[in-house]
Amino acid sequence: MRHWWALAAAIVGAAILAVIGTTPPPAAGVDAPAATFSADRAMVDVRAAGSMPHPTGSAELARVREHLVRRLADMGMSVSLRRGSLGEAGAKRLKEWSGEEAAAPEVVNIVATLSGADPEKPAILLMAHYDTVWGSPGAADDGAGVAAILEVVRAIAAGPRPPRDLMVLLTDAEELSLGGSQAFFQSDPLRTRVGAIINMEARGGGGRTTMFETSPDNGAAMTLFEEAVQRPAASSLSVYVYKRLPNDTDLSSARGGGYTAYNFAFIGRPNLYHSPLATPDALDRGSLQDMGAQVLDLTRALLHADALPERAPDRVFFDVFGLGLISYAPALGWVFVAAAALLLAASVGGRLDPPALLRGVLAIFALGLLTAIALQLGNLLSGADGTTNYYDRLAALPRLEVQAALIALSSFLIVPGPRRLAGSVGRGAGVGAALPLLLLGTAMQAAAPTAAYILVLPMLLAGIASAARRWAGGWTGQAIGAGAAALGCGYMLQFAHQLFQSVGADMPYVLALPLVIGAVLLWPLMPLTPLVRRRASLIIAATLGLAAASLALWVRLDPIAPSAAVYSLGA
Repeated sequence: MRHWWALAAAIVGAAILAVIGTTPPPAAGVDAPAATFSADRAMVDVRAAGSMPHPTGSAELARVREHLVRRLADMGMSVSLRRGSLGEAGAKRLKEWSGEEAAAPEVVNIVATLSGADPEKPAILLMAHYDTVWGSPGAADDGAGVAAILEVVRAIAAGPRPPRDLMVLLTDAEELSLGGSQAFFQSDPLRTRVGAIINMEARGGGGRTTMFETSPDNGAAMTLFEEAVQRPAASSLSVYVYKRLPNDTDLSSARGGGYTAYNFAFIGRPNLYHSPLATPDALDRGSLQDMGAQVLDLTRALLHADALPERAPDRVFFDVFGLGLISYAPALGWVFVAAAALLLAASVGGRLDPPALLRGVLAIFALGLLTAIALQLGNLLSGADGTTNYYDRLAALPRLEVQAALIALSSFLIVPGPRRLAGSVGRGAGVGAALPLLLLGTAMQAAAPTAAYILVLPMLLAGIASAARRWAGGWTGQAIGAGAAALGCGYMLQFAHQLFQSVGADMPYVLALPLVIGAVLLWPLMPLTPLVRRRASLIIAATLGLAAASLALWVRLDPIAPSAAVYSLGA
């Protein structure tokens, strides 16, 4: 057992780091300093605006609008209502919700300005939408964004007058094909005052708030973000992927306008997305605190910047478990690729065994392929093979994530490579396992350098762990390897959780990637003597597989979740 301490330490350390990275900060109380963001203060507005559904054109939306106008005016802002017409696509969707033939309601945006010292400087615009879908109180989507804006404005107004204007745009009809934001950015004269935009959204009711979209050529914008935000959650991988998805928020309406822009959202508690259960009490106050604190830090920095960030080459960036942001020029990725290759080669020294190298390659391919197939089969068993309710699948995501974890662990136990080949790590099996991922990372570095870190940096850590085992040896080598594996596996656990919340209901097989990366990171720590025999491993794997199948059948056979969007139930 004494040979297992490094592996156990790496796994425990990874779990702790993943929890830190995925847990929102605690909500600040109403007695928090006036200059800081307080989720408890913001919750007053969440409760005032998010107690009942208020879709575009409803009497409840008019009541919410009156409350918001009064709140903005009370903080010293000049407020105006900007009226427009609802487009054909939005009117069609509203008719589908209500099931009634009626004239399309007008769209009413709320625009407010807190005057700065120099009105000639481009203003900073905070944006969220104050309408909801049919049948949802929308406490998170987007009551949280609206309330966060009000609390940010209060904190800014409580301090010295900012150098430039702070504008607020609370859009109507976002849920109806971005009606309000389209009207503002296409034709409202006030749009010419805007220099930078911060948008806030939600697709759920909890979890870390992530900055997932920026304006193009974000180098200078991200330098400012890195310097300003104290507890960031952001990733250039998310930015890269989001650009290629068919998703839209109000910020989509501002594309092409030349603005410096940032988009924030949280997607935890996915059952609350467009849900009748999305009440103020269901909202994670920590997520609201996370959103507001990041936005306040960023808003202050933009307001006090001598000049707003101009377009500069994109940067690679990612947060380190929410404790800070690592950012670097994409070209530096080639240095990391070379360093990873050299360290992996050094871990072999002159003892390369080609058959061992091949076994490592085959083992990691087998692990990835088996896991991907098993995850997809599990998804089909859970009901994805037929017509599904999208919101019911979102409600099932926590169970499906547990199912995916059971399948991944079962696959790891079935594939013999990481355990039976531990003794040949020094002869090339570990390098063989890392080689396909390093080659894939190299290809990504060439084609998508802002996303390649997700492969390149873990392989660099794997190289450090392998080289430490080969050259340092003993307790020192094991400790270095455990530290490197804990960092890499912790990030992979965090990444897997966020990835599953994003696309797990449709594409669970993508979790095979963080699993194989984690296996390569842990490989150098595998003891020569297995903890359990092969037969016992297979029995445990079969038990985990049965548990995963049971979860899948539970999801498949249970009734539609009460959290499902009201308008989806007639489909």
